[in-house]
Amino acid sequence: MKKIVFVLVLACCISSSFAQTGKKFIDPANMDLSVKPGDNFYLYANGNWVKNTPVPASKTRWGSFDILTEESSKALRSLLEDAAAKPGSNSLMKRVGDFYASAMDSVAAENAGYKPIKPYLDAIAKITTKEQVLEQINYLRSHAIASPLYRIGVGQDARNVTKYIVSIGQGGTSLPDRDYYLKNDARSVAIRAAYGQYIVQLFILCAGDEAGSKQNLKAILDIEKALAGAQLSRVEMRDPVKLYNKFSVEALAAKTPTLNWQGTLSQLGYATKPDSVIVSNPKFMVFADSLLSAVSVSDWKAYLQWCVIREAAPFLNNDFVNANFAFNKVLSGQKEQTPRWQRMSNLIDGQLGELLGQLYVDKYFKPAAKERMLALVNNMQETFRNRISKLDWMSAETKEKALVKLSAYMKKIGYPDKWKNYDGLEIKRNDFLGNIQRCNQWQYNDNIHRLGKGVDKAEWNMTPSTVNAYYSPQKNEIVFPAGILRAPFFDFNADDALNYGGIAAVIGHEMTHGFDDQGRQFDADGNLHDWWTKADADEFKKRADEVVDQYNGFVMLDTLHVNGKLTLGENLADLGGLNIAYEAFKKTPQGMSDKKIDGFTPDQRFFINWSQVWRNNILPEAAAARLLTDSHSPGMYRSNGPLSNIDAFYKAFDVKEGDKMFKPKEKRTHIW
Repeated sequence: MKKIVFVLVLACCISSSFAQTGKKFIDPANMDLSVKPGDNFYLYANGNWVKNTPVPASKTRWGSFDILTEESSKALRSLLEDAAAKPGSNSLMKRVGDFYASAMDSVAAENAGYKPIKPYLDAIAKITTKEQVLEQINYLRSHAIASPLYRIGVGQDARNVTKYIVSIGQGGTSLPDRDYYLKNDARSVAIRAAYGQYIVQLFILCAGDEAGSKQNLKAILDIEKALAGAQLSRVEMRDPVKLYNKFSVEALAAKTPTLNWQGTLSQLGYATKPDSVIVSNPKFMVFADSLLSAVSVSDWKAYLQWCVIREAAPFLNNDFVNANFAFNKVLSGQKEQTPRWQRMSNLIDGQLGELLGQLYVDKYFKPAAKERMLALVNNMQETFRNRISKLDWMSAETKEKALVKLSAYMKKIGYPDKWKNYDGLEIKRNDFLGNIQRCNQWQYNDNIHRLGKGVDKAEWNMTPSTVNAYYSPQKNEIVFPAGILRAPFFDFNADDALNYGGIAAVIGHEMTHGFDDQGRQFDADGNLHDWWTKADADEFKKRADEVVDQYNGFVMLDTLHVNGKLTLGENLADLGGLNIAYEAFKKTPQGMSDKKIDGFTPDQRFFINWSQVWRNNILPEAAAARLLTDSHSPGMYRSNGPLSNIDAFYKAFDVKEGDKMFKPKEKRTHIW
């Protein structure tokens, strides 16, 4: 879950409905009342649920958001099975139905073996020169088969967001993070060993011999480890100024002559010749250029074949799929393979999301939800405006610009106003791998053909059924797909405390991303532009550093710490979102009262539901991987971290000095 938000109705409607149902929304059986709230509020609110709710065998984590995702997958399955059963229906249903029918044809996959990728492997095997290596890299990329060596695509120019520009970045590795190649702790060593076994096994499945496959393994690991050593860390990649390095094509070509950018851009299909490009990590590109010259042709052939095999493996026959899962088990700890229907439903949602999304919205999304969501977003926006106006640490000059930015937020709710129809994309009922490749090719062409055109502000970066939401700094927009706008996190019959503690807080989280350590560097138009006075920027950084230090102190899995710098943006958004939601809640009739429900005051119910939103159980392997790669803190610390900085929490649960979560008032961090 990157960023999340849900639907809310007006407070009076919620309170009225709750009064009619009398439903108990906070179940003490899920709590552990033996835990002192001020010692570990997450366990107080969720302790018995955590003890009694195992992670399903086909999952790596199980919690509130995962339950919602499971429901979404089942909804997609229903739509896809219906569409597949009616191949003669309208073109919208026909394409998603034919894709699903091809994806579920496991017999055809078994019979095909690795034949769908054999032509690409054979072409790579015929390479004899370095020039042909580069040509093959460009071919694989331009035909959307694989993305070797580096990343490239068309996106908004961060300093001139009305224009599209070519962006080039580090890449070329297969493991989830560069540290898996560079660290020698027991976990990293074990993962590299499993990765090596996976590489050898897949080459053998492609009619390779064991000795030759092991030679390929050495070449691949040598290349990927070298590339990993030149990559920036995830924390370094959080700095948008550091990542903005603009070059003319000629200047980049002079720094990286082997990559031959003039010829490469032409081979990649860029009909509009760019005059300049953005390079996020110039040193990496210089290194990749030198590596292209230094490594032997035979080693590059092994690497390129691996890029093809790796991308296709999850979609080939059972031998490949099982080998892929066996390796992922080492990374994540997952016990059983995700069911085929669920893997294929998720795949098609990613490939044809705005076709499948139209079916999803028609059946599962009510227009009234969009209106109610907009009303709540506007309410939260006004509360945020009031909080910014009253900040005691920010000058009037910076406040004025902050309020202009907040007012300029574009709000997208539910689904796009204009759907993509994927014009020209052919889907065949009996060609699963071909369908994947053609979808990838369509998306690649759609991306590169934006160059020279105006920016499409109406475009969405998530599909309608996605259980997630996001803030885009370059579009200055907050986006809430239909998939997230439903129970269990929002209930029309629940009281205000629960809906504001759960839903409104994560809406506030989304809004705060425009003012976190990254988002604050973009102005109201979305341009990367420093609009802060130096004194205000220094004050923000001082307070943000307090949050970094706080989260660095959180320990999970005995010795593994949360990375306060990696998770800073999300932690700031949690803290800001919860503060905004609490202030908005206090304007409601329930928020202004002290009337208890099921033994809890309104404020207590607000904070309990905040914590219950983040409850989850996660496998140790998955938890370790997320600490290294995820910009979000673990659920316990998403719950407890912000609470320890909010005065109202101390009052609601009588938190005192000596309690483990206690922070002296002068040391509590207040930003937004």
